[in-house]
Amino acid sequence: MNSQDIKKFNLPDAPGVYLFKKSNDILYIGKATSLKDRVKSYFSNDLMETRGPLVLDMVFKADKIDFIKTDSVLEALILESELIKKNQPKYNTKEKDDRSYNFVVITDEDYPRVLIERGRNLEKIQDSRLKIKEKFGPFTNGSQLKEALKIVRKIFPFRDRCSVQTSKILNLKSNPRPCFNYQIGLCPGVCIGTISKNEYAKTIKNIELFFEGKKKIILKDLEKEMVFLAKKHEFEKAGEIKKTIFALNHIQDVALIKSENFSGKRSDLGERKIFRIEAYDIAHMGGKNTVGVMTVMENGKINKNEYRKFKINKSSQNDIAGLEEMLERRLTHEEWLFPQIIVVDGGKAQIKIAREVLQKIGQNIPVVSVVKDEHHRPKAVLGDRIIASKYSNDILLANSEAHRFAINYHKNLRRRSFLL
Repeated sequence: MNSQDIKKFNLPDAPGVYLFKKSNDILYIGKATSLKDRVKSYFSNDLMETRGPLVLDMVFKADKIDFIKTDSVLEALILESELIKKNQPKYNTKEKDDRSYNFVVITDEDYPRVLIERGRNLEKIQDSRLKIKEKFGPFTNGSQLKEALKIVRKIFPFRDRCSVQTSKILNLKSNPRPCFNYQIGLCPGVCIGTISKNEYAKTIKNIELFFEGKKKIILKDLEKEMVFLAKKHEFEKAGEIKKTIFALNHIQDVALIKSENFSGKRSDLGERKIFRIEAYDIAHMGGKNTVGVMTVMENGKINKNEYRKFKINKSSQNDIAGLEEMLERRLTHEEWLFPQIIVVDGGKAQIKIAREVLQKIGQNIPVVSVVKDEHHRPKAVLGDRIIASKYSNDILLANSEAHRFAINYHKNLRRRSFLL
């Protein structure tokens, strides 16, 4: 197939899923903001360099392209997963198996949690005190899935990794402090008992239907409930359901603008994006006044407005423990834009702990580390070789900024402590 062939398929400038076929066999399934633009990108002159020999081989063998339009990119993401799971296309499954992919997991509890987990962790969950009620996937891109779940959570607030024991939720003897997610409207108040088991079950059912691609059923049920409540003169509750219906009909695709590559051009989802690198460093003196910092580069430029400081609670000389705490705290801030690369100061141990923290929340952000010599000068960049080579200047600058920022923050904190 060549670029002239795609004209006959009448691909629309709309979100959806595309299917490369040979006769009636599905070779590859993908998603797009613009089906027309995305499919056209497979016939560029640099396909080999940007997508690799496997995709080039697939395009060469294909003789037909089918497509399914969706109302939003979010629904395209879910439909893509369902179709890949059902059809197991050769070129989607050749490089990875389910253990490498991400899944949305709903636990089997009175107040179920909704989590993102890698396939390799599913057996571990089943062997733990948590049991899986439903799972959806596999999803090929962890970053896009996380962004998708953020949108779903705004429409249907749910519990995720709340530490409150569900057996105690209905037997609260005091007024517990609500979780952070409740305060920003992403949790319905499971942790403080503000939602009944039956009401929460409705939310979970809607989430299940959504990930089954049954948005029309959700809308129909919600419209019936809204009319019922209005007839009972429960206008406030009816108004809340009306807002939910509106949100489902106007899903914000912009939150899904993430790229599977690092080109800085139009991504899989058809928009220009911010390419963000975050660098982290720890500073202390003999384990006292331990601090951590995050510095940011966006599209190759330092953005000091995005810098962040962390006063580390685990005051010790263990830099790895400090890095772990800092990353865990940073990653709770879902309102901050997530990076495409994370840079840590140190070696393999720092990379390992950063990856473990990311894995806990279902993120698959590449991590690299900058190793220093005895004079604290950069000696090597560890991690993904392609990323380390392609972005070496930005990585080293971000790391240098993190070191400078951490030292200054530590000195200021130590000076204030001395004056006190």
